[in-house]
Amino acid sequence: MPALVAVIGPVEPALLTAWTAHYRALGIADFRLAFHFPDHVPAAWRDELLATAHGLGVAPATVSTGPWHEHTNTELRDALREQAGPTWHLFADADELHTYPAPIPEVIAAAEEAGRSVAGGLMLDRVAADGRLAHWRPGTGLDRAFPLGGHLTHRLLHGDPRKIVLARSDVPVASGNHRAPGHKPDPDALACVHHFKWRSGVLEDLRRRVEKFSSGAWAERTPAVRDEAGRLLDHIDRHHGRVDVADPRLGFRHVTLDRLPAGWAAEARTIVTRWRPPAANGGR
Repeated sequence: MPALVAVIGPVEPALLTAWTAHYRALGIADFRLAFHFPDHVPAAWRDELLATAHGLGVAPATVSTGPWHEHTNTELRDALREQAGPTWHLFADADELHTYPAPIPEVIAAAEEAGRSVAGGLMLDRVAADGRLAHWRPGTGLDRAFPLGGHLTHRLLHGDPRKIVLARSDVPVASGNHRAPGHKPDPDALACVHHFKWRSGVLEDLRRRVEKFSSGAWAERTPAVRDEAGRLLDHIDRHHGRVDVADPRLGFRHVTLDRLPAGWAAEARTIVTRWRPPAANGGR
C-alpha cells in the first residue's frame, strides 16, 4: 500500500478523525503528515488538533507555524515524500476523501502494467442540501451533512479540478497535486476526489487569503488562488450566503463516499480531457 502524504492546516478535529478513518478503511496504514498553522490560529485550537492526531495514531512528522505562502504546502509535502521513501505516495488534503474505481493495490497494479507512474482523480465539490456553508457534527457524518456533489471548482471558480491521487516516489508533482509534469494519468480510471471544503468558516478563510496574498504578507506565484477565492465570495454574496445548488451548470446531485457517482467514468474523462487553464490563472 502507498504512504499517504498530506499537509494539514487548522481543520476541525472531527474532520481529521473522519479523514483518518476513511483512509484506514481503504487500507492505508502509513500516514506521513505535516501540520502547519498560520499565526492567527489560536494555540488552543492547534493543541486540540495535534492531540487528536496523536490520539488517532497519526502523529505528525513535523509541525510548523507562520505565513501560508503558496510554496509552503509544496515544500512541506516534498519533505514528507523524501521521508516516505521509495514507494507509491497517495496525496489527499484534509478536506479530500477519495473514492477509487477499484481497490488501491489494483489501481496501482493497473497503472504499472500500463507503464504509468501516476493515477489521477477529479474533484467533486460536496455541499449541504440547501447550499449553506454548514456546521456539521461528527455524529451526522460527512455524507449526511454534505449530500450533494457538483462541479463548483472548475465551472464557477475556474480552478483546476484535476488531481494526482497516486504517484511513484520518483515522480515530481506540481503545486496543489494537480499535475505531474511529463506524466498522464489514465483518463478512463479516475478517482472521485470528494472535496469537503465548503463548510462553516471557509468564507473567513478565503477573505483572509485574499487579504494576505494581496498585501504580500503571503507570497504567491500567480493570482490564481486569490482569483478563485474572489469568485466564490462574489457568488455567495449574490446568493444570500449560499452556494446556488440549483444552477444546472454546477451539476449538483446526491452522491456518497462508498461508491463512484453514476456515470462517473465518462463524466470525469470528459472534464479532464477538455479542461484548460483560464488565461487569467497564468497557465496554472
